[in-house]
Amino acid sequence: MNVNENSASTKPSEQLLNPDSWVDKHGDFLYTYAFIRVRENGRAEDLVQDTFLAALKAYHQFQGRSSERTWLVGILKHKIIDFFRKNIKGNPISVASFHDATMEKASDLDGNWLAGASQWLSDPSKSLEQKEFINIFQQALVSLPHNLAKVFILHELDGLTGSEICDLLNISSSNLWVMLYRARLKLKGQLGHLWRGKSKVNRKKDNVKRPLTNRSLTYVTTKG
Repeated sequence: MNVNENSASTKPSEQLLNPDSWVDKHGDFLYTYAFIRVRENGRAEDLVQDTFLAALKAYHQFQGRSSERTWLVGILKHKIIDFFRKNIKGNPISVASFHDATMEKASDLDGNWLAGASQWLSDPSKSLEQKEFINIFQQALVSLPHNLAKVFILHELDGLTGSEICDLLNISSSNLWVMLYRARLKLKGQLGHLWRGKSKVNRKKDNVKRPLTNRSLTYVTTKG
């Protein structure tokens, strides 16, 4: 058998995946992805380990239609959703505190949110392409109350529909939109605060630039 025949017989998974490098190449990224969603160090670590184990079992199913990291993130995303689905049964979300006068003023008679809230961050992917903004954005998400961050991430970043989130978290549609609205307002305020703080630091340090990395963010958000 010649070289071309050997190449042709090699599976895509064997050509494109390298499990030995997963921890070094993707461990920090996957941990941060999980931690921002579950807010528990041990649980985030367990989910990443479960992801690596599931990926090893599905190793030969990889077809090379996405990058190695994208494939691993997809597996982790399903692990996190399964965790939410199991966890919500014993810990139902209370949304009573999210119904306040601010919400009443922000809604019209048909229950539609005012454009100012719904249009903010309408296309997160454009801003998330900027590395510095990703770090600030992650810090802002971690600062939100967990349930608000959870619904925001599931809807705006993970792409779940409103009905899927309601089924997953066992909340009503009206409660979901109240929580999304509050999450956007709080996130917008926190982003402004963090950017202003960053600007002050930059002015003091002049041209010294030390942007956060995913690894440093992990320690900032988890090690305190």
